[in-house]
Amino acid sequence: MQKHVLVTGGAGYIGSHACKALKAAGYVPVTYDSLETGWEEAVKFGPFERGDLLDRARLDEVFAKWKPVAVMHFAALSQVGEAVAQPGRYWRVNVEGSLNLIEAAIAAGCLDFVFSSTCATYGDQDGVVLDENTKQAPSNPYGSSKRAIEEMLRDFGTTYGLRHVIYRYFNVAGADPEGEVGEFHQPETHLIPLMLDVVSGKRPALTLFGTDYPTPDGTCVRDYVHVTDLVDAHVLGLRWLEDGKANRVFCLGSGTGFSVRQVVDEARVVTNQEVPMTIGPRRPGDAACLVSGSDRAKQELGWTPTRSTMQQMITDAWRWHETGHYDK
Repeated sequence: MQKHVLVTGGAGYIGSHACKALKAAGYVPVTYDSLETGWEEAVKFGPFERGDLLDRARLDEVFAKWKPVAVMHFAALSQVGEAVAQPGRYWRVNVEGSLNLIEAAIAAGCLDFVFSSTCATYGDQDGVVLDENTKQAPSNPYGSSKRAIEEMLRDFGTTYGLRHVIYRYFNVAGADPEGEVGEFHQPETHLIPLMLDVVSGKRPALTLFGTDYPTPDGTCVRDYVHVTDLVDAHVLGLRWLEDGKANRVFCLGSGTGFSVRQVVDEARVVTNQEVPMTIGPRRPGDAACLVSGSDRAKQELGWTPTRSTMQQMITDAWRWHETGHYDK
């Protein structure tokens, strides 16, 4: 019997890689995506249902049609600067949309739920390795909206028996090593694809948003995890729930922080090209340093990240950047 998994945001960067991993693990991923930021060309590994999380009737229809055994919830607005400028939009889409999804899942008897949260729920806690027990203190509406969804899952778990695994992850990078899917946003906001655009001549220079942070070289420090390692953890989380284990939160990262300048230096090595840069102001809501402690995922899930070196992430991203793009 085929097991269907509803993947919200399955036409996006991380969701499309998750769909590939689910298919490889023997599931049928059903993508639910509005295509506002996703790409229909990225839906290659299972059925596609176009819909919005704010459309409860459409969600009910899709649950009734496919009868999924679980939900993997990636769909969200996720740009920090935009969230600061438009907090209402983030609370409406992320929180109200997730509430619709959770209630539709429960109504359909689909009680296994894997949620894509974020290290942004921790806010700006410099010099601290962030793990599952670190106090959450989001510094922008994006992080606040994700923390609210985490609380929602706990409340619905208590009342309705909704089983959930929550992943707080850090900067996701890289691309499918086989080149079937990759990272492509319009507009692009992520450091590595922006940097590769500069290397390939599509942009004149990379802007460093703030060089006066309290870090060794003045630029923001982030923990990066390869997208294929990340989605492997999601499949492990799904199996964790299938085995009847307890609701759990896991941090996913490499445990190593890289400054923006360090990422640029690595790109110079991988591409053998220069990366012209300009200096810009800090962006509202950006934390100075975010680094993960991922021991729980390794010990309890048996998660073993194999591609999360900066060299490998940039190498895979560069291969995709040169060969694969989607078109609206």
